[in-house]
Amino acid sequence: MSDFDEQLQKAIERGRQVRAQNDEAAGASATTEEQLRTFHSQLRNELTERIEAGLRRLCDLFPGFVYQTVLNETGWGARISRDDLRLNRGSTRTEYSRLEILVRPFSETAILELATKGTIRNRETLNRTNFKFLTEARSEDLIRIVDGIMLEFAEQYAAQG
Repeated sequence: MSDFDEQLQKAIERGRQVRAQNDEAAGASATTEEQLRTFHSQLRNELTERIEAGLRRLCDLFPGFVYQTVLNETGWGARISRDDLRLNRGSTRTEYSRLEILVRPFSETAILELATKGTIRNRETLNRTNFKFLTEARSEDLIRIVDGIMLEFAEQYAAQG
């Protein structure tokens, strides 16, 4: 076998090794994405349970709010809302209040996103998005964020009551 033939065989073998490494890396990447999807689902389930329980509790404490579960393409979670009729010197005005907290669907950026919208008596009081990269997300931190949102809304609503 000539020197060129040996070099050619070595080059082909190196190419095969590179292809095998790339295939292995692609498989590991797919596994990692699947693991992140699974983790996102676990966190989403935990958080939606917390959101639902907290918003139901707010309905108990502030009669008149109506609870609604939200499951759609924008996310999973819940909302509470109410309409109040305000009478002022012969005129009537409808005042709308609501709090909605959603966990957004899994995205390629591998983040867990919490979207919040809150309105008290026709004035938007909360409109924010909190997010954590799934590689850094901890259930306890996210639950603390959800609890903080509900506490903030309850305090603002009670102050304007």
